[in-house]
Amino acid sequence: MKFTKIFSAAIVIAAVAGAASVCSAQSSAKAAVNPASTMQTTAPYTEGAVWQITMVKTKPGMGDDYLKTLAKTFKAVNDEAKKQGIITDYKILSGDSATTQDFDLLLMVEFPNMAAMDGLREKTEPIADKIVGNEDQQRQIAVKRVEIREIMGDKLMREITLK
Repeated sequence: MKFTKIFSAAIVIAAVAGAASVCSAQSSAKAAVNPASTMQTTAPYTEGAVWQITMVKTKPGMGDDYLKTLAKTFKAVNDEAKKQGIITDYKILSGDSATTQDFDLLLMVEFPNMAAMDGLREKTEPIADKIVGNEDQQRQIAVKRVEIREIMGDKLMREITLK
């Protein structure tokens, strides 16, 4: 399993490409019909940054252990990606689970726009290789993480600003 899958919320998320139309349906549909209409959209919002969000459920008593692994990898990889201008920012949100089936952590990576994710793997694999190690080392980390957390889902969302 490549680093892109291991840290799906990190800048090396392979799943982001499939969700490129999130929150832009109104303006995208008009743009397809008339490209000039994007400047005169009737959408009640303007589009902003794009966030890749991973919902994580840590196993009981393993929250701090998981956060320690994120400090070594997720933080280091995203700091370098931010330094290189690949991502805009990243965040981790922590909270109580609402139910036994709910997540308790959100891993969030901000991209300036959808186009920033074009060729993402080629941009981020060298960072992962440098910080985490080769594919076998990345796989070992992935196997260990399965013991302390479960990925509940991934979501690609666009910030919008209401007009």
